Amino acid sequence: MAETDRRRAGRRTAGAPAWVAGLTGREADVLRLMAAGLTDAEIAGRLQVGPATAKTHVAAVLAKTGARDRTQAVIVAYEAGWSPRAEPPAGLRARPAT
Repeated sequence: MAETDRRRAGRRTAGAPAWVAGLTGREADVLRLMAAGLTDAEIAGRLQVGPATAKTHVAAVLAKTGARDRTQAVIVAYEAGWSPRAEPPAGLRARPAT
Protein backbone atom coordinates (compact mmCIF):
# COMPACT_ATOMS: atom_id res chain seq x y z
CA MET A 1 0.00 0.00 0.00
CA ALA A 2 1.37 3.40 -0.94
CA GLU A 3 2.10 5.89 1.82
CA THR A 4 -0.68 8.19 0.59
CA ASP A 5 -3.18 5.32 0.75
CA ARG A 6 -2.08 4.51 4.31
CA ARG A 7 -2.54 8.13 5.40
CA ARG A 8 -5.94 8.28 3.72
CA ALA A 9 -7.03 5.04 5.41
CA GLY A 10 -5.85 6.36 8.76
CA ARG A 11 -7.85 9.56 8.37
CA ARG A 12 -10.89 7.62 7.28
CA THR A 13 -10.99 5.42 10.36
CA ALA A 14 -9.64 7.76 13.04
CA GLY A 15 -12.07 7.79 15.95
CA ALA A 16 -14.60 5.58 14.20
CA PRO A 17 -15.70 2.08 15.24
CA ALA A 18 -13.79 -0.82 13.67
CA TRP A 19 -16.69 -1.79 11.38
CA VAL A 20 -16.56 1.60 9.66
CA ALA A 21 -13.21 0.81 8.05
CA GLY A 22 -14.76 -2.17 6.29
CA LEU A 23 -17.77 -0.28 4.94
CA THR A 24 -17.52 0.54 1.24
CA GLY A 25 -18.74 3.83 -0.18
CA ARG A 26 -21.75 2.08 -1.68
CA GLU A 27 -22.56 0.41 1.65
CA ALA A 28 -22.41 3.83 3.30
CA ASP A 29 -24.86 5.06 0.64
CA VAL A 30 -27.14 2.13 1.45
CA LEU A 31 -26.93 2.79 5.19
CA ARG A 32 -27.91 6.41 4.59
CA LEU A 33 -30.93 5.26 2.55
CA MET A 34 -31.83 2.65 5.18
CA ALA A 35 -31.82 5.44 7.78
CA ALA A 36 -34.22 7.37 5.56
CA GLY A 37 -36.60 4.39 5.73
CA LEU A 38 -36.27 3.20 2.14
CA THR A 39 -37.11 -0.39 1.25
CA ASP A 40 -34.73 -2.61 -0.71
CA ALA A 41 -36.71 -1.88 -3.89
CA GLU A 42 -36.54 1.87 -3.25
CA ILE A 43 -32.81 1.66 -2.52
CA ALA A 44 -32.34 -0.23 -5.79
CA GLY A 45 -34.18 2.47 -7.70
CA ARG A 46 -32.31 5.31 -6.04
CA LEU A 47 -28.90 3.70 -6.67
CA GLN A 48 -29.89 2.46 -10.13
CA VAL A 49 -29.04 -1.16 -9.34
CA GLY A 50 -31.11 -4.32 -9.35
CA PRO A 51 -33.15 -5.38 -6.32
CA ALA A 52 -30.83 -8.35 -5.68
CA THR A 53 -27.82 -6.02 -5.63
CA ALA A 54 -29.56 -3.71 -3.15
CA LYS A 55 -30.36 -6.71 -0.93
CA THR A 56 -26.71 -7.79 -1.12
CA HIS A 57 -25.56 -4.33 0.01
CA VAL A 58 -28.11 -4.29 2.85
CA ALA A 59 -26.91 -7.74 3.96
CA ALA A 60 -23.30 -6.51 3.89
CA VAL A 61 -24.20 -3.49 6.04
CA LEU A 62 -25.96 -5.76 8.54
CA ALA A 63 -22.98 -8.12 8.67
CA LYS A 64 -20.38 -5.38 9.04
CA THR A 65 -22.30 -3.52 11.75
CA GLY A 66 -23.12 -6.76 13.55
CA ALA A 67 -26.79 -5.81 13.39
CA ARG A 68 -29.59 -8.36 13.28
CA ASP A 69 -31.91 -6.06 11.32
CA ARG A 70 -32.07 -2.74 9.47
CA THR A 71 -33.24 -0.81 12.51
CA GLN A 72 -30.35 -2.02 14.61
CA ALA A 73 -27.86 -1.15 11.84
CA VAL A 74 -29.14 2.42 11.80
CA ILE A 75 -29.01 2.60 15.60
CA VAL A 76 -25.40 1.36 15.55
CA ALA A 77 -24.56 4.10 13.02
CA TYR A 78 -26.27 6.78 15.12
CA GLU A 79 -24.40 5.56 18.20
CA ALA A 80 -21.18 5.97 16.19
CA GLY A 81 -22.10 9.64 15.76
CA TRP A 82 -23.62 9.45 12.30
CA SER A 83 -26.74 11.28 11.18
CA PRO A 84 -28.28 11.27 7.71
CA ARG A 85 -28.69 15.05 7.94
CA ALA A 86 -25.14 15.74 9.08
CA GLU A 87 -21.72 14.84 7.79
CA PRO A 88 -21.03 11.23 8.81
CA PRO A 89 -18.01 10.48 11.01
CA ALA A 90 -14.67 9.88 9.31
CA GLY A 91 -14.80 6.60 7.46
CA LEU A 92 -18.55 6.67 6.97
CA ARG A 93 -18.80 9.09 4.07
CA ALA A 94 -21.25 8.35 1.31
CA ARG A 95 -20.35 9.29 -2.23
CA PRO A 96 -21.99 12.44 -3.57
CA ALA A 97 -25.25 11.91 -5.44
CA THR A 98 -24.92 11.87 -9.21
